[in-house]
Amino acid sequence: MDDAKEPPAAAWLILSVAVIAVSSAGIVLQQMSEVPPILRASWRMQGTALLLLPGFLYQLSRNSDFELNRNDTQLILASSLFLAVHFGSWVWSLDNTSLVHSLLFVNTHPLVVVAVMPFLGEVVRRGHIRGVALGFGGATISLMDLGDGGQVSLVGDFAAFIGAVTVVGYILVGRQLRSKRGMPIFIYAFPVTLAAGIWLSFATVLLEGTSFSSVEPSDSLFGWSDPIWIVWIGYLSLGPGLCGHTGVNTVLRWISPIVVSIAMLMEPVFGAIIGWLWTDEVVIGLPTVIGGLMMMAGAITVTLQERGQNSDESV
Repeated sequence: MDDAKEPPAAAWLILSVAVIAVSSAGIVLQQMSEVPPILRASWRMQGTALLLLPGFLYQLSRNSDFELNRNDTQLILASSLFLAVHFGSWVWSLDNTSLVHSLLFVNTHPLVVVAVMPFLGEVVRRGHIRGVALGFGGATISLMDLGDGGQVSLVGDFAAFIGAVTVVGYILVGRQLRSKRGMPIFIYAFPVTLAAGIWLSFATVLLEGTSFSSVEPSDSLFGWSDPIWIVWIGYLSLGPGLCGHTGVNTVLRWISPIVVSIAMLMEPVFGAIIGWLWTDEVVIGLPTVIGGLMMMAGAITVTLQERGQNSDESV
């Protein structure tokens, strides 16, 4: 991308829609509480995989010379497992802590990246340490809201944090396959999303008693196809899935990754606003406000340090 070239107005519109779409997923999934959380996550993956299928078939026909080797297959399976645990733990957290806490803790992934940097042979700089200290200091303060109205819980916050940890694995594996192997987006995204849906389907059968033949759609592996739920899953797949995540990948052609990353870190703010407009029941205690701002500032600090470090290395 040419940094000197002004991004088109459409790019900013797409990014705005993407951020709002992604931010809306939490409240939508939370409102589907009649459905067990892991089953909800599997439905989301199934629906998204169906939307990705046409793009996969198209790119497969246009890239017939692209071949998957054994290492590619192993990485796709690893990526799908990370994605499955990410969505499963995050959706579970929505039932066990407040919406705002769930969104805050699942978006601590820039802080988690710092923890794995030494294992990747990368240097941890002062900016990284400042960001992590600020972020986890904010997390500690936000936990002072535990038990406030029965909404916030330590186990729910921890589940959301597991979602942040596993999405880092998903991102790192995706970077390996997309950047270094040059794998087309749909050829990568479809099998990963489909496999994540399969992992989650096994998990919901084992842990939640879901079955193929349940009379109740809310207990069926493919219950999302029922008229009661198909609109919900359709929105999650088209909105946060296609318009959200695919929109983010699209605007990276024109807008700097650092701007996109920071825009996406606004998800807890927009998610809280959307939740309040939807239900008028979103409760945010003062510790969450102060701690949440510190967590977001820490994540932004780490992101800016990464950008500065990469710029120095490219000189």
